[in-house]
Amino acid sequence: MMTQPITATVLLIEDDDIERNTVQWQLQEQGFQVYCAPDGRDGLRQLYHHQPDLILLDINIPNLDGYTVCQRIREISNVPIIMITARSEPDSVVRGLELGADDYIVKPYEPNVLLARTRATLRRAAAPPTLIRQKVAYNDDYLTINFEERRVLVEQEPIRLTPTEYRLLEMLFQESPRVVSYRTLLEDIWGFEYIDDIDYLRVYIWHLRSKLEPDPKNPVYILNELSVGYRFQRHI
Repeated sequence: MMTQPITATVLLIEDDDIERNTVQWQLQEQGFQVYCAPDGRDGLRQLYHHQPDLILLDINIPNLDGYTVCQRIREISNVPIIMITARSEPDSVVRGLELGADDYIVKPYEPNVLLARTRATLRRAAAPPTLIRQKVAYNDDYLTINFEERRVLVEQEPIRLTPTEYRLLEMLFQESPRVVSYRTLLEDIWGFEYIDDIDYLRVYIWHLRSKLEPDPKNPVYILNELSVGYRFQRHI
């Protein structure tokens, strides 16, 4: 049987032996080179030695939990991270996003979902930035957006956005004042695998609002048009 060419390298940090071996086999069957670590400290060592293209990171792992590992990784690398969690509550998901994760998958999950999310995250990481000519695209008394330098400031203080959050803000801003449909946002930013996952989009919008809005519960910049989509409201 012919071996598939390696498409990307993945570091899987998972303490459950059966799940780790199963996921490793599934990814290798699709042409990925997979390195594995059973705990947080070994995961950081593997990151240093192998420099993977993507990390699959379980949250409940020994010797540094997934949140701590994610934070340590973000101190030294922008490698895409998909967090794997048995907790679906928004607070757990948002905590992972705040620490720099690019995506999350809730256990239990189907193998095809893991493969689709892995490919979609790698595509987003490899996508070239959108060309925008103006340096400061938006500036009012509260919010400043500088697309050329990829900087966002709230009351003149820089705000750290993940690559996905930045792309979401960029797309909403470019299309303003037009409403961008849920499906368009999901497909263009995350990929066709996500087009029906509106709740997933809502989590990212909620998190982006928590960073940008004066009052995230009463947004003035990122507005929801019920049953349609979202739009960016300019105030200049």
